[in-house]
Amino acid sequence: MSPSIENAIPIKSSERYVILDALRGFALFGIALANFPEFSLYTFLNTEATQAMPSHAIDRTVRFLQYMFIDGKFYTVFSLLFGIGFSIIISNAMKKGADGFRIFYRRMTLLAAFGFLHLMFIWSGDILMLYALLGLLLPSFYHLSDKRLFAWSATMLFLPVIVDFIQEIFHMTLSAPIVELQRYYCAKYGITDANFAYWLHDAKDYKSVFEFLIQGALVRVQEFIDGNRHFKVFGLFLLGFYIGKHKLYADIAGNKRILHKTFKTGLFAGLPLAVLYAWSGTCNHPLGLTVHSILYLVSVFPLGFAYVAGICLLYLKHPEWKIFSIFAAPGRMALTNYIMQSVIGMLLFYGIGFGLGSKIGLWQTELIVMGVFLFQIVFSHFWFALFKFGPLEWIWRMLTYGKWFNILK
Repeated sequence: MSPSIENAIPIKSSERYVILDALRGFALFGIALANFPEFSLYTFLNTEATQAMPSHAIDRTVRFLQYMFIDGKFYTVFSLLFGIGFSIIISNAMKKGADGFRIFYRRMTLLAAFGFLHLMFIWSGDILMLYALLGLLLPSFYHLSDKRLFAWSATMLFLPVIVDFIQEIFHMTLSAPIVELQRYYCAKYGITDANFAYWLHDAKDYKSVFEFLIQGALVRVQEFIDGNRHFKVFGLFLLGFYIGKHKLYADIAGNKRILHKTFKTGLFAGLPLAVLYAWSGTCNHPLGLTVHSILYLVSVFPLGFAYVAGICLLYLKHPEWKIFSIFAAPGRMALTNYIMQSVIGMLLFYGIGFGLGSKIGLWQTELIVMGVFLFQIVFSHFWFALFKFGPLEWIWRMLTYGKWFNILK
């Protein structure tokens, strides 16, 4: 009998690795730190508006530190974990005589649906659709040798430099057609440069929010194209798949030397270069787009890898520390918490909620993030005291496997 999806049973809670869930929770916190400045509308404000804020001086410092320690680093962690997750799903299915690829394709199709709904109806900064669509390509790389996996990963991570160089030399912008379409929808709904930063703050009904989300979805596509995010994410997927393929996460002690080397190299090489990257980012790329892209390559990824290696080494030395289980709980229900962050962001900052958007500085926004994530930690721990899966994870699991799973403990 050929393998089928009916034979599959997803991994049990007892089979989960705390370190992977803790890393996922850590990444979830970092992604909130990166995303909430957009929810608070601070990112949309022009220079005059930000300079007029009482917190302008400290906000400048916070923005620089964001570029140094946050920008790009946490989707790096999440992307590695996504690649590891792919390997776990396939190997688990194969052990049970099931068609792992079919399961994974269904899982990615459902993730794309979650992402589409999130993008179009909640928040324009969605990353789920990109992950899902790129994830559909992973099975094509499953049988590659380690050497070819590394080659493809390195190529994907370096391609943005080449693309940016070509665009800079020939004075071209690949996202130009998307920008034109976005401008069309802005004109249709009356969204202008003058009211762009305040549209969501002034929105009194969901209709106004939805109009902004339509053009916002196109802005998101533009961001992916301009930032070459598809190449970067897929390169990290492949590297994560290599880690998962060899189950390096299951033997942290046996890979201690590799982790030490990754941590030291990533920290001592990536950190000084991150200062240059932050300077380039906050000063609008004074050395050009290509140099900024190179600085991204040699600072963001090494620091992201150092974060992962450092946390793994800390876990190896102090596995009894509560901090790992504290972060593991929200990490176990990362999809639910990711969407929840968007809903909370809407309620806090948009006009249909408390309307705090465009009124507070960057440092205050990040302080709110800490409060939001603390709430998510508490909520996740209470939830898992009663249930086996996060609510969206439960729905995702049942639709993927076509089976009913008891959510109660």
